[in-house]
Amino acid sequence: MRLLMRMLALSRSARMRRQFRDIEQRALALPPTTSALLAELIGKECSAASKLETPHLYGSPPDLKPGGWGTGMDLGHDRARSENAQVRLRGIALWIAVAYHETRESSFPEFAELHRDVLRVMRQVKENAAARTDRSSTWMKSGGEAAA
Repeated sequence: MRLLMRMLALSRSARMRRQFRDIEQRALALPPTTSALLAELIGKECSAASKLETPHLYGSPPDLKPGGWGTGMDLGHDRARSENAQVRLRGIALWIAVAYHETRESSFPEFAELHRDVLRVMRQVKENAAARTDRSSTWMKSGGEAAA
């Protein structure tokens, strides 16, 4: 049974890794204003997931057994590839939130590295959003001085 669980975990890890590369590319390619929206959505999704008894099943159907892996990441990945910008942002945020909770306290070493990568992307999205705020405040200061 342990061997089977180990094989399932390796398979899940490989699938999550593939999805992560796509999500990372989409999240980091966003302009700073959109990064600010994404950072806010990620915070809301993580908060909503943490309120559940099983946060890693966030976004999954309610009849799913608590012992397994959920379908929220697949749903988020599908939405992240949408043509609609709002659906795409919500999908990226959902994927990151579920991946964060699923990999956070996992007993499988493959998930620990992925958790660090998810945290890195969350930090980079926040930094992109902060860069937008810094640039706009600099612009406002310089614009105010030029007008005076």
